[in-house]
Amino acid sequence: MAMQAAAIEVEGLVKRFGEVVAVDGISFSVPRGSTTALLGGNGAGKTTTIGMILGLVTPTAGRIHVLGADIARERYKVLPLMNFESPFVDLPKRLTVAQNLSIYGRLYGVADIKGRIAELADKLDLGELMKRPAGQLSAGQKTRVGLAKALLNRPEVLLLDEPTASLDPDVADWVRALLESYKREQGAAILLASHNMDEVERLVDQVLMMSRGRIVARGSPSDLIEKYGRASMEEVFLDVARGRSSRSLATEVTE
Repeated sequence: MAMQAAAIEVEGLVKRFGEVVAVDGISFSVPRGSTTALLGGNGAGKTTTIGMILGLVTPTAGRIHVLGADIARERYKVLPLMNFESPFVDLPKRLTVAQNLSIYGRLYGVADIKGRIAELADKLDLGELMKRPAGQLSAGQKTRVGLAKALLNRPEVLLLDEPTASLDPDVADWVRALLESYKREQGAAILLASHNMDEVERLVDQVLMMSRGRIVARGSPSDLIEKYGRASMEEVFLDVARGRSSRSLATEVTE
């Protein structure tokens, strides 16, 4: 039962930037030991939602609880139990990979930092990169190093933005297996944004489809594929991105 308790709870979340409503009253939960995907086109509100869960963006309205803590008032209680990775957020470029990971390990209060870094370097094949400045890494190398940073503190809540971006198919497949293993062994909750629908079908228990700041569909990948009458999540994603609801699609089929 503990594995099914909510790690993330979001209620009536709203974010306005002036006259622009980026997130418009969304509610959802992410159980422990599960993976949830936030999907939608550019501007749907995914990144803003993740920023609010991390406490980096202040909501206009609504509540967020992570591991039972109110992010508005108690986020410092749970920040050591969370982590985030995005290939679009650079690590300090002049520092080597080893220096970056060591500093982040200290920030997160990781015990036996050298041992943990060595373990992740082995798992993510970073050995040859450890002495290289972060600014000299390729896009795929940056993604692997970012994942190592995100797993340093063995987070109970892991937020990922395009976790396999810029990786070749073989390495991407290996990283997905690593994330599945991590979730299973640690009982962690994972919330990810991805445009890779094969990845979503493989990794995700719950999909939240966003459009114009609202959740317009939710369910498991198989449920949404059936609901929309499509063959894959790729086709479902395109329907949502183009503003086509499951109801309108059902009407098209019967006409």
